[in-house]
Amino acid sequence: MTTVRHAPTPATRLRPFTRSLPMQLVRAREALMQRFRPHLHEHGLTDQQWRILRALAETKAVEIGELSERCCIHPASLSRILPKLDAAGLTTRRLHAGDKRKIMISLTVPGRRMVEHVMPRSDEVYAAVGRTLGVKRMRETYRVLDELIAALAQADEASSRAASAKRQKRART
Repeated sequence: MTTVRHAPTPATRLRPFTRSLPMQLVRAREALMQRFRPHLHEHGLTDQQWRILRALAETKAVEIGELSERCCIHPASLSRILPKLDAAGLTTRRLHAGDKRKIMISLTVPGRRMVEHVMPRSDEVYAAVGRTLGVKRMRETYRVLDELIAALAQADEASSRAASAKRQKRART
């Protein structure tokens, strides 16, 4: 019996799905969030709501666009989540003092209390992950992820500059 070999299709040339970096990062995120979610849900918070509260806890007020970037939440999703946090009394909105087109978001006193109440359990989860992974490997993971983010941002900037230069050259001809 002869074995018929077929030419590789695009699907067979793909990197194995288990070695897809975006999927590995999603799996790592999910493995971590499984440890945080029960506590967040006890407080009536979703992952995204917690990200927002956590980001706001580090500042007095932030513009919606910047909050979207900090939390990695699409602006359209953010616009659906913020009214719920406002209604719960955890956040408040006001117009930017210098630019009335911008809306500033900040934590209310109850919002800060919520963060202070949730953070000790969050710290326990981080400590448990640190014990599982090891402090040195945890620091290394942060370092590698920071390097990846910076390298990709730098590549995006270079690509954007090249595309801009190409558009300018076409406009001159």
